[in-house]
Amino acid sequence: MTLTTIILLVLALYLVQLFLQETSRFGWNFRGIVGNRDKLPEMSIVAGRLDRAKNNMLEALPMFLGVALLAVAKGRETSVVVHAAAVFLVARILYVPAYVSGVLLIRSIVWLVGVASVVVMALSLL
Repeated sequence: MTLTTIILLVLALYLVQLFLQETSRFGWNFRGIVGNRDKLPEMSIVAGRLDRAKNNMLEALPMFLGVALLAVAKGRETSVVVHAAAVFLVARILYVPAYVSGVLLIRSIVWLVGVASVVVMALSLL
């Protein structure tokens, strides 16, 4: 898998998280999802967790994209960078169910793996 593919998959994951968060908030009610959203329903526990997981992705995305795009721009798509980016992708995929499940420590461990993978990517560019 190339770094470009991983970047696109991370962006696709963000879109999936947006979809899950918004649709869960409206209880999968099509009319509410496509409406003007003037009156938002109160979030369920799962919708709230999906919202916070999405917000966390918003925080992680600039770090990952900055380092990944720097690697592409510098022509430094080494196996270390690509593997670390793949670990980031897998960690971010696992982060969503880990957050939604509410199991103690799992979410934090998965988050740390994702952050560590970005650090590995950045260090390999020095």
